[in-house]
Amino acid sequence: MKRTALSMSLACLLAAGAQGSRAAQDDDKEVDRLKNAAVVLDEIFGMPDGIPKELLDRAECVIVFPSVKKLAVGIGGSYGRGAIACRGGARFDGPWSAPAMFALEGGSIGFQLGGQATDFVLLVMNQRGAESVMGSKVKLGADASAAAGPKGRNAGAATDIVMRAEILTYSRARGLFAGVSLEGSTLRSDSGANRNLYGRELDARQIVREKAVAVPKAGQPLVDLLNRRSPKNISDKADG
Repeated sequence: MKRTALSMSLACLLAAGAQGSRAAQDDDKEVDRLKNAAVVLDEIFGMPDGIPKELLDRAECVIVFPSVKKLAVGIGGSYGRGAIACRGGARFDGPWSAPAMFALEGGSIGFQLGGQATDFVLLVMNQRGAESVMGSKVKLGADASAAAGPKGRNAGAATDIVMRAEILTYSRARGLFAGVSLEGSTLRSDSGANRNLYGRELDARQIVREKAVAVPKAGQPLVDLLNRRSPKNISDKADG
């Protein structure tokens, strides 16, 4: 009986250790994801033909998916894991929020990827777009209008379709940055990753709009970057 009790105790200790190890690995994934999102965005902001400053300054939210990889051939074979941050305040005119973990899946992602990892950046341009992405799942082109974003130092050449879009989408692969269509892809809150990062069940709305949590240490570089690069929302709604 003593041997049985000892065996059971050892089994419990091993199981607890395995669970702790998995939890630590999950935490590391979210930390790395936030660090990579900040690095990707900083590099894109530094490109001469990157995201126009005027558009960034009108965006309500920014979503970054670093190093999205193609898992299988065909539709649905690709997915990305990244983070979203939004401007604070009821009118999106405050400092940038704590980041929420986000997922990009299926649709046209696979057609945008070759054999290399690709970074995606999405600008959410108005309140309707922000409310859409805070839902349980949003399909680009159906639940929220989306368009390939213009690049360069200004958005003067942007078409009416682009300027009316709720979400502008960009990609970077092998150093090449361009607007890209992601219609048919879906966005959703990454519940498991948010739980790993913040230690409790939280959805994206609670994190970025309701200020349920403070900015975690791993997310500070991303939030600091956004506050430094675009401290003020210059959209008409925010101004008036």
